[in-house]
Amino acid sequence: MSRHADAWRRPAARTLLVHCGWLAPPLGSLALAVLATGGRIPPGALITLAALAVSFAVVTAAGLIRWSRTRYRLTTDAFALRSGVFSRRQRTVPLPRVRNVDLTATPLHRLLGLTVVRAGTTATDGELGEITLNAVTVREAHRLKTALLARAGARAASDDVVLGRLDWRWLRYAPLTFWVFGGVGVAAGTAYRILDGIGVDLWRVTLVQDAVAELGDRALWLTVPAAVVAVTALGSLGALAVYAENWWGYRAAWTGPGTLTVRRGLLTTRSITIERSRLHGVLLREPLLLRAAGGASVTAVAGGLGDEEESHARGALLPPAPRPEALRVLAGALRAPSDLLDSVPLVPHPRAALRRRAMRGLWFAVLPATLALLALGASLTPALLHAAWIHALVATAATALLARDAHRSLGHALHGSHLLVRAGTFSRDTLALERSGIIAWTFSTSPFGRRHGLVTLTAAVAAGEHGYHIRDVAAGDAVALAMAARPGIVEDFLEPPGRPERSPG
Repeated sequence: MSRHADAWRRPAARTLLVHCGWLAPPLGSLALAVLATGGRIPPGALITLAALAVSFAVVTAAGLIRWSRTRYRLTTDAFALRSGVFSRRQRTVPLPRVRNVDLTATPLHRLLGLTVVRAGTTATDGELGEITLNAVTVREAHRLKTALLARAGARAASDDVVLGRLDWRWLRYAPLTFWVFGGVGVAAGTAYRILDGIGVDLWRVTLVQDAVAELGDRALWLTVPAAVVAVTALGSLGALAVYAENWWGYRAAWTGPGTLTVRRGLLTTRSITIERSRLHGVLLREPLLLRAAGGASVTAVAGGLGDEEESHARGALLPPAPRPEALRVLAGALRAPSDLLDSVPLVPHPRAALRRRAMRGLWFAVLPATLALLALGASLTPALLHAAWIHALVATAATALLARDAHRSLGHALHGSHLLVRAGTFSRDTLALERSGIIAWTFSTSPFGRRHGLVTLTAAVAAGEHGYHIRDVAAGDAVALAMAARPGIVEDFLEPPGRPERSPG
């Protein structure tokens, strides 16, 4: 039975104000509607306002009941959380199972002096793998963090081994992502939906009508490049703002012999602590544009960070930065030589993997669009027939270049205690995975792969994405590679040498 070193406590009462944060979007929409109508409140807005008042009363009452029914307690050997109104639930996590602690504060939390505490455990099954306390005061959050990680034996801050600090010159890497264009589309769609929701018809706004008329009067060769430049500029500004918000005050350091801590964030602040024993590897990401500019980012492969998406967000160790800096942080996190990735030659994969990538590009990128243009050209205008053969030539050449780059990126190697794997062209990812962290192997192949002797190995790990692929290995080398990388897993499933194969039936 646990020894009680602490009484049951409630989250901070100010948490109730956080629950009212959902009022901001509808009230903001109402304010915009009033401004757009010159101070008059439309009948629909009055109904919305009444619905908001009722919802506010219901949600506030529910939040008060939920807050009054939530308790937590930290004992000398466990962290317990009781919650639930109608269905009571108590989760108790032994302290030895706590592997990382994440302190997160949104702007509203910071305004109220609160912090959300999330403790990740050794479990990997989503919600059951973590315990979240929303929210406590900043002082209480740091007290809990220190107590939860006490087993790691953190040292004083003066003894920290700093891996990386933000260099504002890295901002030049922020726009080097395809999301520069996607982000503008998402922002424009969101703004259109908000305006449409408050009854503002964007196409009837005089400013928009004038802009569309002005563009219509210009030549197409002039308006299209101007639109591309405008979207690129807007997207780049957005990317710079997101980069600054996410990585303001960035600092990654070993804050003890067994804990790696990353702090960052301008409006929403985060402090993520990862226990060394749960850090099973590090991933170096080089998206195409970032790679062309000599940049890379680093993500930890660690357990207890949540599902795949959460693990990617919480495991970020370094923002897009110069590649030498990324290699230095990677080596510091693994406590390995700084030239770990560049000094080890990777084993190339068979040439059949190149043919596979080229055929995939032809089937899924070149052929469908070419056929569609041919069909439209035959039924609409001969100009599209010319577009079809031009597209076929250009897309085939691009597919060949990308397939060759993807094949050059493929490779693997065993180096000391790590398995090194590299793959990808749109995002070339190089993984340094601790071999001791592999808990299972999966061998998979497709009809094309079987015909050309290719197998994809998947290393199952209780961390990060939980499964990492070594794509298109020669079938004859796959078993030997799995046995060498992590002995003791596949041997029991192999036929002893000399035993005759059993005939079917």
